[in-house]
Amino acid sequence: MHNPDFIDWGTIEYAQAWHQQEEIFNKILETKKLGQLTEALQKVILCEHPHVYTLGKSGAENNLLVNQAFLDSINATFFKTNRGGDITYHGPGQLVGYPILDLENYHLGLKDYVHLIEESIIQTIAEYGIVGTRLEGATGVWLDVGTPQARKICAIGVKASRYVTMHGYALNVNTDLSYFNHINPCGFVDKGVTSIQKELQKEVAMSEVKRVFERCFVELLNQRDF
Repeated sequence: MHNPDFIDWGTIEYAQAWHQQEEIFNKILETKKLGQLTEALQKVILCEHPHVYTLGKSGAENNLLVNQAFLDSINATFFKTNRGGDITYHGPGQLVGYPILDLENYHLGLKDYVHLIEESIIQTIAEYGIVGTRLEGATGVWLDVGTPQARKICAIGVKASRYVTMHGYALNVNTDLSYFNHINPCGFVDKGVTSIQKELQKEVAMSEVKRVFERCFVELLNQRDF
């Protein structure tokens, strides 16, 4: 099996990343429609975004709790996007991953794919001694589920067409969590957010987290019995 190419876009504006994702996504879709192999076209994009709030197709706009003037004052933008999920925040110090894959190459359904992303994040943060888990009825990776301290460390929202994926996950690494105060993250009003930095009380190297994620993701993609 040909592993996807990992590409680091560094810090990139959300709109530009979305456009570049769509180009890769559409090329895979077109190739697939022609009955040709798509393995070599697959990519996993890793990046960070300047401050931005994005709203998924099923999201409620009133989960953004501030107006345009306030967004301007905190140097943030707002986009309605075509992924699943509700509202979330992206910003510096947050690892955003966009796997653009043909899931049929891995005999994966969409539900299993989301499960794979969650598991790769759970394994990634485990390298830092953080125990992540899933929350019934919600995507993403959470800490201390079932307690009043339940908090989210990673959001997930994907789009798929003919089993080709785009969008992905956002893992809070060294994120300024105060930006989450201006939204109901993923539509939740009663759950907190956290980051690797907050849990460890120290910054961690983004380059290292990227390497750990890449290793975990590829291992899971190849074993497929997670």
